[in-house]
Amino acid sequence: MKMLRHILPRLRLNSRRCFLALAALILVLVGLVFMAERICQSAARGRVFRSIVSIPTNGVALVLGTSKTTRNGNPNLHFKQRIDAAAALYRAGKVKHLLVSGDNHVRSYDEPTDMRDALIAAGVPANAITCDYAGFRTLDSVMRARSVFGLTSFVIVTEEFHCPRALWIARRHGLDAVAYAAPDVPMASWSVRVKARESLARVLCAVDLYVVNREPKFPGPPEPIALSASTP
Repeated sequence: MKMLRHILPRLRLNSRRCFLALAALILVLVGLVFMAERICQSAARGRVFRSIVSIPTNGVALVLGTSKTTRNGNPNLHFKQRIDAAAALYRAGKVKHLLVSGDNHVRSYDEPTDMRDALIAAGVPANAITCDYAGFRTLDSVMRARSVFGLTSFVIVTEEFHCPRALWIARRHGLDAVAYAAPDVPMASWSVRVKARESLARVLCAVDLYVVNREPKFPGPPEPIALSASTP
């Protein structure tokens, strides 16, 4: 009993300290999410377009990658929305060329080829499409657009929730980019997990841009896009 009388106060003190430490950690995380959200939205202000009529004409659209199917093997609506938006931009003459950038880290997973094939099926000529097989992350895709493909001005194509982060990366690296927002997937298919993932991605983006100055995983040799070969 005497031992318990000595141990219990210490346990209470340790529990209080743990609670305070956890509360402080939660406050820091909330603060980071809020800060990243504010900076991200500021970088995108006035640069996200939802209408083909209003978006400025540009030479190239960078189409950000995603998988063709979900983990369950069902069609991925995010993929469809991006392909439809990119094809519509090209058909309207708003861009002359499409740079499709995605993950191809293993032979059995090839986002850029899937995007290229879907765009060809939608009527875009093959010679108006360039594949970037090392777009492992949004940061890689945006930075390689300049370092590998020689672009300093382009349209980013992705869903509206993703546009601000992509534009944030572009603006931070001195690129003159705007975004064409593909419609977000219907609310029935829009999960809380996707929203939470994007909030976390924006915090990590702040770390990449302001703390570690992260570079693309594979910078790659220059492969400038020749627009004259793809003019409709």
